[in-house]
Amino acid sequence: MNVFEMAVAGPVGAQHAAPLHDTYYLLDLPGYGYSRASRADRAAFRGLITHVLNRPLLAGVLWLLDIRREPSDDDRAMQELFAERETPVLAALTKSDAVARAARAHRERELRATLEVDEDQVIVTSARENEGIDELREAIGGLVRAKSPG
Repeated sequence: MNVFEMAVAGPVGAQHAAPLHDTYYLLDLPGYGYSRASRADRAAFRGLITHVLNRPLLAGVLWLLDIRREPSDDDRAMQELFAERETPVLAALTKSDAVARAARAHRERELRATLEVDEDQVIVTSARENEGIDELREAIGGLVRAKSPG
């Protein structure tokens, strides 16, 4: 697991009360479906993810999913875990540059339906084409601000 300490940044020139905390932590968890990991390691990854989801200060989950792939059994299990715990989820559909532009919206709708997430929980992204990156930043900020005390 990689842990990143992030500064809370508000809009430039915004006048608002300072949050109780001026930082938040971004936890980069191992891929639960990592195919080369042993069965024991994958079970340990799932345990780690479950532990993190139980944290009371968890603002939400940024769930990275490859737009080209069908959700795996592990993806479906994660979706059920998020739903059971009522965890706020933001799904970033990655690698959209590998899908024809005309097919992206259709693929997004398919994945939203399969994973049972709302339209405002999904952002189509491509790091290569810088697609959806600003929207993703804004949505992550919204999760953090929603959880911030004050």
